[in-house]
Amino acid sequence: MAAAMQGALAGVRVLDLSRILAGPWCAQNLADLGAEVIKVERPRVGDDTRSWGPPWLPDAEGQSSRDATYFAGANRGKQSLTLDIASPQGQAVVRDLAARSHIVLENYKVGDLKRYGLDYESLKAINPALVYCSITGYGQTGPSAHKPGYDFIFQGIGGLMSVTGERDDLPGGGPQKVGVAVVDVLTGMYATVAVLAALRHAERTGEGQHIDMALLDAVVAVGATPIIAQRITGQAMPRYGNAHANMVPYHVFATADGYMIVAAGNDGQWQAYCRGIGRPDLAADERFAAGSGRIIHREVLVPMLEDHMRTRTTAHWVEALEAQGIPCGPINDYAQVLEDPQVRHRELQVDLVRKDGAICPTVKSPLRLSATPVRYDAPPPRLGEHTERILGEVLGLSAQRIATLREQGVV
Repeated sequence: MAAAMQGALAGVRVLDLSRILAGPWCAQNLADLGAEVIKVERPRVGDDTRSWGPPWLPDAEGQSSRDATYFAGANRGKQSLTLDIASPQGQAVVRDLAARSHIVLENYKVGDLKRYGLDYESLKAINPALVYCSITGYGQTGPSAHKPGYDFIFQGIGGLMSVTGERDDLPGGGPQKVGVAVVDVLTGMYATVAVLAALRHAERTGEGQHIDMALLDAVVAVGATPIIAQRITGQAMPRYGNAHANMVPYHVFATADGYMIVAAGNDGQWQAYCRGIGRPDLAADERFAAGSGRIIHREVLVPMLEDHMRTRTTAHWVEALEAQGIPCGPINDYAQVLEDPQVRHRELQVDLVRKDGAICPTVKSPLRLSATPVRYDAPPPRLGEHTERILGEVLGLSAQRIATLREQGVV
């Protein structure tokens, strides 16, 4: 039992040179699965997202700390080592750690780490089995490889915003970004898959490899459905806002006290929906009997449904429609999400305790493994919290040597 509780990646060491979100998201996945993750951060500054507040994580007295809540979302389970990798001494420490690690994650600009002798080819010479994952905006090669970029840029360039948002002819129409940094998260998830595949290969063959992971590639990949449709038809997919091109009603409706979603995906569900809302006249209307008719006459049908749905509360409609087996639900804010009975049952909210006693709220991983479950033992680290332990226990440096590095500003 004890071995099973170690985690699926117990014994795997990850050297995390990444910052912001995509790389840290991948590293957090690996930490959740039991890997030892050493997060290398700039002395006195740390990961950029530590300063992305307010809001701030509270300290033990309930006052604002120097760490933003944004940082907490992608850095649990890690150990923080402060290190100046621009210095020769810092570079030597990274090389020593890479020699003792299985995975390196980095998201520096293309070519940056080569100047320090910390690129894949340099570290491969030290550790041939090393899995080295580079995460950039545009990839390691190509005419745009040198460009900087954030998630928002790639939501636009990669086409996601072209299909997200209300129609141009309606109030509020126009392209819209997703409310979370979805391209960063998707890239982090793809990076996790690639790293684990490369790790499996390294375990079988002793051969490491370089993973070239790009935000642009990730956002284009998840647009496969509209991309293929446009290549076949020659027509760009229009924005439908909260509606659906091929199903009616598949819609957000205002109710007497809020908003809700109804997704009636076939003719049987349409009939059941009409029963649930007490409108048998709509079910009997030949114009709306078939899905194609509801699409053709959506400009007539949807306003009638909108008017009717405003007459009762969200809770009333959800109960009535769930009784008919209709997929539906409220549009929750995140406080309401955490109060949802199913979310509470799944125990997706968890509070971690930092060394000083401060409470750090976080959200559980969706990875549910029966034999090697995710453990939640380590909150997001304080900046440099594990520097002494890593240098002393992992690299075997003496207390005097560590003190010298600290005096020199290397750590």
